[in-house]
Amino acid sequence: MKNVKIIPAIPKENKKLRVAAYCRVSTSGPQQLRSLEIQIKAYTKMIRNDPTWLFAGVYHDIESGLRRSGRKGLDKMLRKAAKGKIDYIITKSISRVSRDTLEILKIIRFLRERGINMHFENEKLDSIEADKEFEITLRGMIAQDESRNISENIQWGIQRKFEKGDIFTKYKNFMGYDCVDGEIVILPEQAEVIRKMFDLYLQGLTLGQIKAYLESQGIKTVTGKDIWDAKTIQRMLTNEKYRGDTMLQKTFTEDFMTGKKSKNIGQRNKYYVKDSHPAIVSGEVFDWVQEEMAKRSRLINKEDGTVEASGSKYNAKYLLGNLLVCGDCGASFRRRTERGKVVWRCATRIEKGEKACIHSPTVEERWVYDILGEAVCWNGVYDECIVRNEVDKIQVSNTFVLIFRKNGLKVKRLF
Repeated sequence: MKNVKIIPAIPKENKKLRVAAYCRVSTSGPQQLRSLEIQIKAYTKMIRNDPTWLFAGVYHDIESGLRRSGRKGLDKMLRKAAKGKIDYIITKSISRVSRDTLEILKIIRFLRERGINMHFENEKLDSIEADKEFEITLRGMIAQDESRNISENIQWGIQRKFEKGDIFTKYKNFMGYDCVDGEIVILPEQAEVIRKMFDLYLQGLTLGQIKAYLESQGIKTVTGKDIWDAKTIQRMLTNEKYRGDTMLQKTFTEDFMTGKKSKNIGQRNKYYVKDSHPAIVSGEVFDWVQEEMAKRSRLINKEDGTVEASGSKYNAKYLLGNLLVCGDCGASFRRRTERGKVVWRCATRIEKGEKACIHSPTVEERWVYDILGEAVCWNGVYDECIVRNEVDKIQVSNTFVLIFRKNGLKVKRLF
């Protein structure tokens, strides 16, 4: 007969549970922050007053429930749980933890694998119970769908505002303007900086040179930084708000779940509101800057109607570098010294060789000055100021040049 010896189970020590709580609000508005404060105090008191519990912290976030990014409080709590420092978690509801169904499933399974229960007070559910997973998932789906409905309602309301021409007046870090009692007002000192930037650009300075000027004058950015960014300057010079107008729906949210914003390049309607607020620069000055910017970018209009950049950079040192354009390939011309003479040659031909632009000639700088003096300047002598104000571009072809004047006239000169 077999001899069976019973080894008694070791009774569990009556240890106290290490209990944590999680709270979340979506925004930092006064009411939401007050609600968050109340939740933190209530959970802290609840845990500390239970003699069988040990306080393991109250974690909180001020973020959307749809996205995990930015949820530092939740991440910190889960890391602590992974280290075995939490036994039990209390939270108000499933939607407070996440409004993403997949995310809530990942979290409760992560905790269950470690023997940690999350209790949802409103739903009276415990995540540790495997048979409750379906109900938690179902309620998570309801919370997610509720978020979708809220997002669609908000988008609908914004669209109606756009259609009425209502603009948003709560500017944050927008140089030159502030919002006072719901009205957009000009900040005089900052407005002078804006006007100076537009003026410098029209004088021929590049974005880099404007950046250097602002920094040399000790002019700070709208956020108080000493260093300017050339791309920021470019965005400012092309922002229609400085002429007193507003373009609505420049960007849009692709997916309410991810919150990802995309540039609106035709996927949605845009709404242009003229005279929506006081202007810092005149419409005329603003338009001049846009024309100058297009000229410097050397845009080429192709036969199929599309537009592309030639890749040549704007030359702030020599005016001809911004006027001479190859009639064959559309590239700008570059200045060179050959055999003691200053000449201008197509950038494509210089970079890629003669075969890349076989019909583009080399032109002497002196000859260009002579024809401009004769065709454009009043006394027949080349004057750079007059040429800058009168000439839009000079198209160089194989046997002639075509001078495009800003008044719409064209002047042809043979080689």
